[in-house]
Amino acid sequence: MSLRPGLVILGATGSVGTSTLEVVARHPERFEVVGLSAHRRVDTLFEQCLRFDPREVVVADETQAAQLRPRLRAAGLRTEVRAGAAALVELAAGGGVDIVMAAIVGAAGLAPCLAAARAGKRLLLANKEALVVGGGLFMRAVQEGGATLLPIDSEHSAIFQCLPADRASWPRRIDHIVLTASGGPFRERDPATLHAVTPEQAVAHPNWVMGRKISVDSATMMNKALEVIEAHWLFGLAPAQIEVVIHPQSIVHSMVVCRDGSVLAQLGTPDMKVPIAYGLAWPERIESGAPRLDFAALKALSFEPADARRFPGLPLAWQALAAPAGTTAVLNAANEEAVAAFLAGTIAFTAIHKVVAEALDRLPPRLAPDHGLDELLELDGRARSLARRIMKELGP
Repeated sequence: MSLRPGLVILGATGSVGTSTLEVVARHPERFEVVGLSAHRRVDTLFEQCLRFDPREVVVADETQAAQLRPRLRAAGLRTEVRAGAAALVELAAGGGVDIVMAAIVGAAGLAPCLAAARAGKRLLLANKEALVVGGGLFMRAVQEGGATLLPIDSEHSAIFQCLPADRASWPRRIDHIVLTASGGPFRERDPATLHAVTPEQAVAHPNWVMGRKISVDSATMMNKALEVIEAHWLFGLAPAQIEVVIHPQSIVHSMVVCRDGSVLAQLGTPDMKVPIAYGLAWPERIESGAPRLDFAALKALSFEPADARRFPGLPLAWQALAAPAGTTAVLNAANEEAVAAFLAGTIAFTAIHKVVAEALDRLPPRLAPDHGLDELLELDGRARSLARRIMKELGP
């Protein structure tokens, strides 16, 4: 029986998932990959199975599973192949699983994240939507399940690394936090021209290698709005204690401003393997494989305010946090639908914000204080339907 902690990666074929496996490959003596999941990239998942030999994988549907099983058997692997959302939840909460990397993009990751939290796993949270949608429900699951929650988003990992282990001391220490944002590919572009932005231009992030959806979110700064909401829950901060600044170099990943005026910052090259390695080995530190920061090569570190004309979606974070419970779930669902439509070429880049803002105006949620997952998912579904109707009303 292996003494290495068992690792499950939800969303193994995405950018965070593949980076996680790169870190794990550097430390085969420390981690055992026991489970992987993928939504569409079955060929990539097959290659990962050949390299890491997990005991179980989960794919989106039975058609994919039926294609993958014989390929794994022909390769001499005994990996069990399962399909569907229920299998994903069971994988996240399963026995022999110590660490869960939650890297599924969007609200689809909420249910397995909740399952891992309730099962008391070490949960490496790269899926910010779990907190944006789940909020208090998710944090209660972490507390009641005795889970260890470690943020993997570079900004939230930076904040976490700047704080002491004693969480109870955080309110006494923190005045506010500053989340940094690169500004994406359109930081200097005339806002009047953004309606003509193409999907290819929007996903061309200047500093980070990310998936298409999160790259568009970075271009609109909706990604930063979601991170504001995530930070509110992760660190127990009032919305007014969360600030966002543009930092084009992506070297300072975020900062904590202390009560005495001191500022603590975490710096590094813009490479997701750094926060991933930190989460995997916490409280230790291990080699990540990311390039070292060369201070002699740095010409400048600059900061500037976020332009609300260019990034109108960013203020929606504070608006949603001030609104009734569930409003952040509406924001997330409408944004996911709008980004998918933009990537499909059916709406303009500037329509993304219009769809989200209109959905927030037209769907004020009425969740009970003790609401559960079913109520959140029902609200998520209504928000998506509304977003699709709004897009039809807006026209091409």
